[in-house]
Amino acid sequence: MKKTLLAAALLAGFAGVAQAQSSVTLYGIVDVGVGAKKVEGQSTAYGMQSGVQSGSRWGMRGTEDLGNGLRANFQLESGFNVGNGTSQQGGRLFGRAAWGGLSGNWGEVRLGRQVTASSDFFAFTDPFGTGFQQAGAGSSFNGNSTNRADNTIAYLSPDVGGFRVAAGYSFNYDGGAATTDNSNRLVSAAVKWANGPFGIAGTYERAYLGDATAWNAAQGGNDPYNFQVGGTWDFNVVKAYAAYSRMKHGYTNIGQGDAFTGTGFIANTGTIRNFPDGKVNAYLVGLSVPLGQASVFGSWQRTDPKGGTFDAIDAAKQNIYSVGATYDLSKRTNLYAYYSYADKAWYDRNFDAQQYAVGLRHRF
Repeated sequence: MKKTLLAAALLAGFAGVAQAQSSVTLYGIVDVGVGAKKVEGQSTAYGMQSGVQSGSRWGMRGTEDLGNGLRANFQLESGFNVGNGTSQQGGRLFGRAAWGGLSGNWGEVRLGRQVTASSDFFAFTDPFGTGFQQAGAGSSFNGNSTNRADNTIAYLSPDVGGFRVAAGYSFNYDGGAATTDNSNRLVSAAVKWANGPFGIAGTYERAYLGDATAWNAAQGGNDPYNFQVGGTWDFNVVKAYAAYSRMKHGYTNIGQGDAFTGTGFIANTGTIRNFPDGKVNAYLVGLSVPLGQASVFGSWQRTDPKGGTFDAIDAAKQNIYSVGATYDLSKRTNLYAYYSYADKAWYDRNFDAQQYAVGLRHRF
């Protein structure tokens, strides 16, 4: 259970700021395990892994009641590697989130670095919760890969009968403080309806590449975009998941995936991020079954690349088969295990990839 602290109970260095708040919540996740990764033609890499089920993090959320239903809010969240103690998200102090805003009965406005509307509203369609590395939907759905954007202003509506909408615009989403001709901008929008056992969502996300940026040159002037639709149905004894996405021209987040080399092959074994004039259709179906303190879940993902660069390299369809399980030791601590197999990994007919791990996740 997250512990809600009065501001004066936080670190002394934050006391001056914290005293202006009604409350501040200190929270986090420590996720650490042991696992392996195996790529066709390479030796198996065994070792300690951090953030398998959920990215390891610590953070603070604060709120102040301003009266008449208006509140001031903030969130600062830092990702870290349990194995060596280093910061994640490129070494940022608060790489997972850093925003402030206002909320009321009309909804909420947030300004700063935050998860895009697409990733935020669509994560529930994945039985792996977009975690578990290769097994998560982010391996096939770029719009559901926990995409974060700098310099973002976002609006989130209140819940009205299970219906919500969200939209965000980033002035310069991969660094920098202000928009210029060299800035890459991002638009993300989502709608979600969840009522009783059924939930459905649709999202759209588009990157507008700065004319003078290196990525714009790599994309041939094409702005990448994606849209997604998916949902869940809870039958109590089993929960079903299904989702579809189309990605065009490339990924909307620069930081994820690998670029093509001049020879037409990807530079590293990872997800192909730029494919000018190409498109990828992605599909996911999954199930989860609660078993007392345990839960068992699995999914099948398929990505079908076509056109542009994909035709030039005779790209193959990728299929990912994954199973996982968790067991609750308490309300805050659980064990986990998973296995994932990718056939024709990264659209290469000569590759497959396997990942598996067991570990412990503690939430505070």
